[in-house]
Amino acid sequence: MTGPTRPLALVTGASGGIGADLARELAKDGHDLVLSARTVPAMEALAAELERYGATSIVIAADLAKPGAAAELAGALEARGLQIDVLVNNAGLGGVGRFDQMDPQRVSDMLTINVVALTELTRLLAPGMVARRRGKVLLVASTASFQPGPRMAVYFATKAYVLSLGEALAYELRGTGVTVTTLCPGGTATNFFKAAGASEIALQPAMSAAEVARLGYRAMQAGRRVVITGMLNRILALGGRYAPHSLTLPATAALMSRR
Repeated sequence: MTGPTRPLALVTGASGGIGADLARELAKDGHDLVLSARTVPAMEALAAELERYGATSIVIAADLAKPGAAAELAGALEARGLQIDVLVNNAGLGGVGRFDQMDPQRVSDMLTINVVALTELTRLLAPGMVARRRGKVLLVASTASFQPGPRMAVYFATKAYVLSLGEALAYELRGTGVTVTTLCPGGTATNFFKAAGASEIALQPAMSAAEVARLGYRAMQAGRRVVITGMLNRILALGGRYAPHSLTLPATAALMSRR
């Protein structure tokens, strides 16, 4: 179990990519971990790696695409007597293609993981943090949060939801001792686009997952409301938010198109 003086962090989507690197940042800074994702062997390997930082890690398998999975995960934590001090909602799913031609199950899974599970898990764990008057929540969104995204319409819409939710919760929870930070990375060197069905997408990774995690962790520790990783991504996000959609829609559609 976790050490008596080390805060405990839950990281979803911890089997690789940004989630695994966020777990590394937390372990290096003195946290014990609950690692949750579908792929248990990858998390067990990560747990063994994190021991070098003195971190104890508990692996809990969860498929957040299944209805009720967030409640089951929260129940598993309660059954083990674990109080979460830091919640990292990192699990996410993408999908590329024209909306009317996409697999309906893929659409449903994106909505469940990116929106429903993230919201439910935050709602289930935040009250305990507020009652203890301490805690941090990190929601992983995207620069996709700032504009509509043809050919990834559902993914972009779900990330806009995450950003909106995160900013509102950060405001609501002022003065409670609980902070909410929304992390908005741009193109990152992970297998995200390959998993989304777009290995040939015209978008080159601009930042490593480790650097995204470092910036996101630092922002969370500082209690910042929103962090966009990298100057270019900040420019693109502002452009997506304020430029006319008559310009951003075709530009985004071209970016999301296969070569």
